[in-house]
Amino acid sequence: MFRRTFWFTSGVAAGVWATTKVNRKLKQLTPESLAATAANKALEAGERLKDRAVGFALDVRDNMARREAELGDALGLNAPVDQELPPSRRLAAIENHDGAAWAEGSTHPTDPYRPTNPYQTNPYNRNEDH
Repeated sequence: MFRRTFWFTSGVAAGVWATTKVNRKLKQLTPESLAATAANKALEAGERLKDRAVGFALDVRDNMARREAELGDALGLNAPVDQELPPSRRLAAIENHDGAAWAEGSTHPTDPYRPTNPYQTNPYNRNEDH
């Protein structure tokens, strides 16, 4: 009698265990569960990719700053700057407005092709007659 009770209890336990396993597997294979699992996997993959991208961006930024410093040193951009400024050139241009080059009837001192009369018309302008 004890043998029969043992095997009956063992069979019931095995049946409950198998039924539980099958029900869990069936719940995992429903469309909602599959979609939730896929979404979770996508989120995990996105987090891993974001972590790698952030690390890559930081590496690129560090290397870019190092290379800019190397180029600045090679081109002399990081050299100390003289604190003395050059004299202003505007004063020299203003002082020469009464010079001999600006005498009445002469052309502009720096532009030999500039006419003395700014309102002079070009005789070869075809659009002037129309």
